[in-house]
Amino acid sequence: MHNPLMIKTNKLLLFFLLGLSSLCSYAQERVNILLIFIDDMGYGDLACYGNKEVHTPNIDRLAQEGIRFRQFYVNSPICSPSRVAITTGQYPSRWGITSYISGRADNKERGMNHCLNPLAPSVARNLKAAGYYTAHIGKWHMGGGRDVPDVPMITDYGFDESVTQFEGLGERYLATYETLNLKDSTRGLEKQSAALGKGEVHWAKRENFTEIFVDRTMEAINHAKAAGKPFYINLWPDDIHTPLEPPLALRGDLSTKARFLGVMQEMDRQMGRLFDFLRNDPDLYKNTLVVFTSDNGPDMAVNDAAPLRGYKTFLYDGGIREPFIVWWPAEIDQEEAGTINEKTVLAAIDLPLTFMELAGAIPDPDVEYDGQSMLKVLKGDQEILRDKPLFWIRPPDRPGYNGENNPDLAIRSGNYKLLMDVDGTNVQLYNLVQDIGESKNLAEKMPQLTAELKKRLTDWYKHYPHDVDKTKYETHAVNRS
Repeated sequence: MHNPLMIKTNKLLLFFLLGLSSLCSYAQERVNILLIFIDDMGYGDLACYGNKEVHTPNIDRLAQEGIRFRQFYVNSPICSPSRVAITTGQYPSRWGITSYISGRADNKERGMNHCLNPLAPSVARNLKAAGYYTAHIGKWHMGGGRDVPDVPMITDYGFDESVTQFEGLGERYLATYETLNLKDSTRGLEKQSAALGKGEVHWAKRENFTEIFVDRTMEAINHAKAAGKPFYINLWPDDIHTPLEPPLALRGDLSTKARFLGVMQEMDRQMGRLFDFLRNDPDLYKNTLVVFTSDNGPDMAVNDAAPLRGYKTFLYDGGIREPFIVWWPAEIDQEEAGTINEKTVLAAIDLPLTFMELAGAIPDPDVEYDGQSMLKVLKGDQEILRDKPLFWIRPPDRPGYNGENNPDLAIRSGNYKLLMDVDGTNVQLYNLVQDIGESKNLAEKMPQLTAELKKRLTDWYKHYPHDVDKTKYETHAVNRS
């Protein structure tokens, strides 16, 4: 005779086991996301983007197996606000971050907040809520450094684990140096970070940082596997930002150029280890999306952004247009592998909504996102064009170098880009399809389009929510030199 209670219990157990099996299968099938955000690498710094001097075979292979984009933009030409945009899906001026985050007095002088407000949206938080394992590995620079310890930890923004360097809190690696002839082999900023506490501190040679961050990324992937979850991981190295210190064998004559080439080569070698780690695991190979890009254009003292005009901190395309590689074996077939998307204009503010759509995560209902999901574009659809214009504000402390006027504002709409100062002067209009180097100002030849874009840019600047001190821009003329 059957026991009804036992039958019911066995059924419940069966349903539980089936559900658990389904959940594990779901975790395996959901797409892992790895966002690699290089530091200060410009549009012309990779061999696969035309640089004949650098040696980047592993990144070039990633491009050959994936899709390269020619018109990807970050939303600021300098590090901290660029990172805010790719984290929040919003223009960084909403959160009072328009230049690099520094010490208290310096931030106040420039009308800057000390950190990204913890109330700001964070793509990691949304993906974690959707069941993803989340990790931030590498440079943060959205709060916690110099003399500012009283800001949130990186994990407060939705990350299960984090490890960073001197511009963030939590566990971090601080650098010792060999080639810069410093008295104690460390920069003062490293010592300041160590004094802040708030996390375990490790000291390591600067040349080993990318290797360390790649190792920690692979560890985080294994943590996600052990948890039975898909992963979202930021791998944000601090290469190729100065000071440039490659391994001894790659330092050449110690010139800036030699050390730049050495850092690029070593960074590529470490990326190759990570890419092979993904390729050699069938589940990771099948279920992982890799996005590879950089936070802003090149440091003028290190390299240029040829064929683009401008450098880091400039609103010309050399400061804001970046290499962008998508590697996604499950979606990019043999016919698409190695292709170049020349037409679609993408932006960093698009990535949070794109990743959320991919992950089945729910965007914050009360947040006005400035980007748009471009998931189909990442899958290879080259016919999709963006619906929204893009806007930029220059860093308030970077009015230009050697007397050159770095315009205050910019808008890109369709093929055209207009730049100007906040007082309506210095108006420049370029057709970026016909004039990638922004050398032919069409403002006088196309007055109607110039007036239209100027009005849209002025309206955006005046009425868009900005948590910044606009007087830092409106008094810009006296600061230009």
